[in-house]
Amino acid sequence: MLHRIPFIKTPPRVSVVRLTGMIANGSRALNDQNVAPLIEAAFTKGKPTAVALVINSPGGSPVQSSLIGARIRRLSEEKGIPVHAFVEDVAASGGYWLACAADDIWVDNCSVVGSIGVISAGFGAHVFLSRQGIERRVHTAGKSKSMMDPFKPETPEDVARLDSILNQIHGSFIDHVKSRRGAKLADNPDLFTGEVWIGPRAAEVGLVDGVGHLRPKLKEIYGQKVKLIPYSRRRGLFGRFGAELASDALAGIEERAAFARFGL
Repeated sequence: MLHRIPFIKTPPRVSVVRLTGMIANGSRALNDQNVAPLIEAAFTKGKPTAVALVINSPGGSPVQSSLIGARIRRLSEEKGIPVHAFVEDVAASGGYWLACAADDIWVDNCSVVGSIGVISAGFGAHVFLSRQGIERRVHTAGKSKSMMDPFKPETPEDVARLDSILNQIHGSFIDHVKSRRGAKLADNPDLFTGEVWIGPRAAEVGLVDGVGHLRPKLKEIYGQKVKLIPYSRRRGLFGRFGAELASDALAGIEERAAFARFGL
């Protein structure tokens, strides 16, 4: 309560928001709806000196990444509060998008960073259906409505349309990184190819500001008496049953696969 009493000097307070897991819709995942209350509280409660983001995410939805990042930037600018990002295992793809919402980015020696690209993946089952004597029937109003139907053969036109979509999203990602990292970025042709970098090498190409861990770095910036105030998501008891439990199990498998892409 001392921080509310005038004329009493209190140590700097840094709100710490943990952003962990896949970025997607759903109760388990990171998305704007789920983390908005945490982020809002981190910037508004207790007159914080700064906000620290602890990030451990292999990425996911570009839209949710953009919404979360935009919310962080908006509050930072409205309140005049600096933001620091600390990467644990990985900040790749959408995870790196979130990290770029901070004013500086710090990593561990073994953190995986980057993967500035966009991916679309799926399966084609039309050969299997044909062998089983199953006929696929699709009727649309609009020639592009059934684009990339997994039960029909892939067409050059569909691939071209998908490439256009991916390139537009990739362009937005690149613009976001350039706007946030600016002159810190090295002139490296691999920066925006989906390549990843480890710890110090990520600092060399300008994707991060250096190696640094949460508490020591914040003490270095704000003094030995800095107080860290954690904010993390809590899940209700009844959300663990029935369809919610099954949904979480599937989401957990998907999340595990996403982390595995980076050897984690």
